[in-house]
Amino acid sequence: VQLQASGGGLVQTGDSLRLSCAASGRTLSSYVVGWFRQAPGKEREFVAAIRRGQGSTHYADFVKGRFTISRDNAKNTVELQMNSLKPEDTAVYYCAADMHLILSSIRDIAQYDYLGQGTLVTVSS
Repeated sequence: VQLQASGGGLVQTGDSLRLSCAASGRTLSSYVVGWFRQAPGKEREFVAAIRRGQGSTHYADFVKGRFTISRDNAKNTVELQMNSLKPEDTAVYYCAADMHLILSSIRDIAQYDYLGQGTLVTVSS
């Protein structure tokens, strides 16, 4: 699976952005898809994930209530709607996919088989 994250940009505090993770070669609905981010000088961290099937969603505490992960099966994408952005959300955002991840592993990027190139989100104060 080849993944490509897009939709990043420069916004102001309180603005919204919608990131998209597109897949080529496979049907993304068959995969667990996670979003991760890496801020300058920091380690990559889990943001959100959506599971296969019923598509249960999971979020890092720092984005709950602000970010929403969803699938657009018609477009073969997974979207990350980011609202009420803060300067600390500034990071490169990556999407990752895996077909067989169990719930306890979805927050660990090392467990994903596929990782796309990131998209930069910059939130100015």
